[in-house]
Amino acid sequence: MAADLARPPVCRYVGPRIRLSGGHARLLPVAPVPDGMVAGRFSVLSPGTERRHLAASNGPDGVRDAGYMTIGGDESAGWVLAAVPHGAAFDPSRSGTLAAPPGTSVQVAALARFQQMAVLGLEQLPARVELDGTVVVGSGPVALGCALELCRQGAGRVRVLTSRSQATIRLVPGVECVTAVDQASARLVVDATGRPRRAAMLLASGGTLGLLGTPAPGSVLPSLSLHRSGWTVIGMHELTALATGRYADAYMAAAAWLRWHLDPGLVDAWCLITPGTHAPALYAGLGGPGQPAEPVVIFSWEV
Repeated sequence: MAADLARPPVCRYVGPRIRLSGGHARLLPVAPVPDGMVAGRFSVLSPGTERRHLAASNGPDGVRDAGYMTIGGDESAGWVLAAVPHGAAFDPSRSGTLAAPPGTSVQVAALARFQQMAVLGLEQLPARVELDGTVVVGSGPVALGCALELCRQGAGRVRVLTSRSQATIRLVPGVECVTAVDQASARLVVDATGRPRRAAMLLASGGTLGLLGTPAPGSVLPSLSLHRSGWTVIGMHELTALATGRYADAYMAAAAWLRWHLDPGLVDAWCLITPGTHAPALYAGLGGPGQPAEPVVIFSWEV
């Protein structure tokens, strides 16, 4: 069962628009949309995941279709989201497909997907853990979703550890961007970068580490420090809830809160909608100074 839950949702698709090979992204032509499938009108970039996939594409068997989440449907009826490659048409009836409430903007629909991860991840924490004062490591879309969910749950102060002091995540109510946190000082640290060893060093004795970002396969934690300090380590992968109603419920809760409780101008500040034709250049700049300031990048595949 655990191995099954670790797999991405199975979702049939056709017509991916971006392919990775040799460390580069290239565009693929538009394909017809089969009957019964939903056209991919937008798709969402996941910078950390796609940087790893881009690097892996340099290998002899590295060619792969790129993508994290594609969005079809429309705003009035409600966007439909599926874990399929960028811009692909997909079967909306397959497991793991999410539906946004009617009237939700595409920006909120995309942002809620990242917040959903934190909704489900924070539910794994022991009841005794205090959310106020949480340290979130990272300032990308996964970290932003976490900061938003901490705000929704009433955390009045959240420190975001990032080298980018002016990152737009600072606009989340209660968030302070910092470039350093004292070691062994935090009761709760959520790593949103996939580098848990660095995050673990910030934990106080008896503290809790949440693994929200996906670690690299070879990542290790200092087991002796973990043992002596009495740390609790929580895996926060959202697919552990896929077989339950909580998976869709968490997404709906995030989307509704973003829509009704936050200034739309804030959502716009966190989201960039750009033509899908810009994808090769954006992939080339991932992780560098040319990466967009907005943490949530949405490709538009509108003709």
